[in-house]
Amino acid sequence: MKVAGFTFVRNAVKYDYPVVAAITSILPLCDEVVVSVGNSDDHTLELIQSIASPKIRIIHSIWDDSLKEGGRVLAVETDKAFAAVSPDADWAFYIQADEVVHEKDYDKIRAAMQQYRDDPRVEGLLFNYVHFYGSYDYVGDSRTWYRHEIRVIRNNKQIASYRDAQGFRRQGQKLHVKPVQADIYHYGWVKDPALQARKQNNSQHLYHGNNEQALQQRLVAGEFDYSGIDSLALFQGTHPAVMQDRIAARNWQFEHDISRKHFSFKDGLLYWIEQKTGKRLFDHRNYRIIRG
Repeated sequence: MKVAGFTFVRNAVKYDYPVVAAITSILPLCDEVVVSVGNSDDHTLELIQSIASPKIRIIHSIWDDSLKEGGRVLAVETDKAFAAVSPDADWAFYIQADEVVHEKDYDKIRAAMQQYRDDPRVEGLLFNYVHFYGSYDYVGDSRTWYRHEIRVIRNNKQIASYRDAQGFRRQGQKLHVKPVQADIYHYGWVKDPALQARKQNNSQHLYHGNNEQALQQRLVAGEFDYSGIDSLALFQGTHPAVMQDRIAARNWQFEHDISRKHFSFKDGLLYWIEQKTGKRLFDHRNYRIIRG
């Protein structure tokens, strides 16, 4: 079984992405990792080159900054990296620059890839998500956050990134997937408030750059205000080993009263049902789970 990782990145230093941890976290599961480095205003290329692994293969990309409707450029860049994956790979492991895999899940991920390698029904593997917010001590536990997404796909070039690169589709159709009991730790909302504001402004340009009115309404001045969140819970687990140095270097404080919730009546009711039953009603699924 051959597994290829793939990802894309641009201005990782400028916007403080934990991309080194992201790439390093999937290296033990991959035979190669394709990293598409976009035209950057910082030392992103040197940062990726500093990762000491012969498995890493860097390609270079010029982003089309005109693709600013709904983050479409992110899917285009994902597809470029996927296209560069070696054709003899069975699976392709996608990781974004702010996502990290915990070493506790390596055996389960590897076993799932092996189990379904020769099952043509299975086009991808579905992961659980843990979304950190404000600091490394809190996670989002409301409907604001997606609970699952595809991160391992079959090396079938009919598969392409969907919309803003959150998931994948094959010729426009939802992928048929098997769940794997493994987590993707998402750290995109954990950052110094000033850096978070800078990153959010960049993201808004990617989504609304062609709509000046929408863009101006969403830009953040100064520091990002983490207090405007509907619901958080305390994180009860451990962080991946590759994140430990970054966590130790944290230079800001964020405290939140987890008993305070900011919901509409409808969202509050749905949150209560989910907390009591574990089921998320009316949840959008960008995939089809294979039963049996």
